[in-house]
Amino acid sequence: MTHTRPSGETAGGQPALRQVMGPGLLLLFIIGDILGTGVYALTGEVAGEVGGAAWLPFAIAFAVALITACSYLELVTKYPQAAGAALYVHKAFGVHVLTFLVCFAVMCSGITSASAASRAFAANLATGFGIDAGNGVILLIAVGFMLLILAVNLRGVSEGVKVNIVLTAVELSGLLLVILLSLYFIAGGQADFSRVVAFESPTDKSVFLAVSTATSLAFFAMVGFEDSVNMAEETKDPVRIFPRMMFTGLGVTGLIYVLVSICAVAVVPVGRLSASETPLVEVVQTAAPAFPITNLMPFISMFAVGNSALINMLMASRLLYGMSKQGVLPPFLSRVHPVRRTPWMSILFTTALAIGLIAVLSLNPDSPVVALLGGTTSLLLLAVFAFVNVSVLALRKDKAEVRHFNAGRVLPVLGTITCVYLVLPWSSGRPAGQYEIAGVLLAIGMVLWGVTWFARRKRGNESLSR
Repeated sequence: MTHTRPSGETAGGQPALRQVMGPGLLLLFIIGDILGTGVYALTGEVAGEVGGAAWLPFAIAFAVALITACSYLELVTKYPQAAGAALYVHKAFGVHVLTFLVCFAVMCSGITSASAASRAFAANLATGFGIDAGNGVILLIAVGFMLLILAVNLRGVSEGVKVNIVLTAVELSGLLLVILLSLYFIAGGQADFSRVVAFESPTDKSVFLAVSTATSLAFFAMVGFEDSVNMAEETKDPVRIFPRMMFTGLGVTGLIYVLVSICAVAVVPVGRLSASETPLVEVVQTAAPAFPITNLMPFISMFAVGNSALINMLMASRLLYGMSKQGVLPPFLSRVHPVRRTPWMSILFTTALAIGLIAVLSLNPDSPVVALLGGTTSLLLLAVFAFVNVSVLALRKDKAEVRHFNAGRVLPVLGTITCVYLVLPWSSGRPAGQYEIAGVLLAIGMVLWGVTWFARRKRGNESLSR
């Protein structure tokens, strides 16, 4: 006899995730996830590597992201399920330890990004209210903000995406404010537009290595497009709408980044820009010091980085939920709340990791937390992107029953080469601290994988002996 499952229920008896995202919500999700901490906090750091040509690393990072996005589009339209990169690598190679590491790396990238955003949120809140807060107060604000993100995430993806709409509008308004006031300043003849084409690299780096280092850092501003594939099960008709929304979202954000970086170096001298922890606030205050709305810029920055934290925590929890359903992670992570229909155990788990990471890194008050975590985020994701590009080619033998996006053969190969180049230490110019953080996180992942594998093997032996 054939048994049918109740509507809205999965094969394991758990309720299915609610499909609430149409084209508009998906586009705002992608734009809101890409915009945020990177451009608001790291424009000065990028300028410090290449001088006035800060727009070039952002443009290169956009090109690398666009190439890899094509590989993601082929896979998400072929396999419209949660779990993203980890699912694709698992289908392509079937090696559980590799799948686990990819899963853990993507999850950690979301958590490192959200943790950096939470610290930036706390710093901007203190600046906006004129609070002379020490490291301990900033830490408490950051942790409190993560608990707020937890509440929104537990409430439901619909609520989370609606909050994302509001915050995306705020961060877009902030970036448009930077562009418009800068153009007014430039039109008044007060800016030094010649700085835009002035290339200045640190004395210990060649021009090529300086651009690579800046691009590795700028890539943190472009990550986020890949998060959307983890929302595939909560998207209406993903095969049809994902390609259009992905390309549109990347195009909008790429254009905004280039314009913001050009305006920033034209208005503020590179030395002052790179030394500031709030570079875009510096730009607005320089371009229009008497303009009343400039006092709102710290709060706009605060909401912008807050949006990054929200989206990344949504992604990380859905990733763990999806891989738990695939049997790669413990089954308790796939538990869905019977009323809210959200993956509540995965949400609690990822929030606990994020708070722990914020607390540990905040022990050293002199640590450049945002730049360090931003670089670690891009390092982890670029390594994952290399595997995704290879997976596209490996899965060509798996013929799908439905029509899907095709990335061709050249783009996945080119994507693999560029991602690996930006990961390797001798070509990317990354500081050692990023590799140390990534190494520790992946080592924790290997320990967890080993414990999970041993527990399953033990249960299997016990069942055979009965």
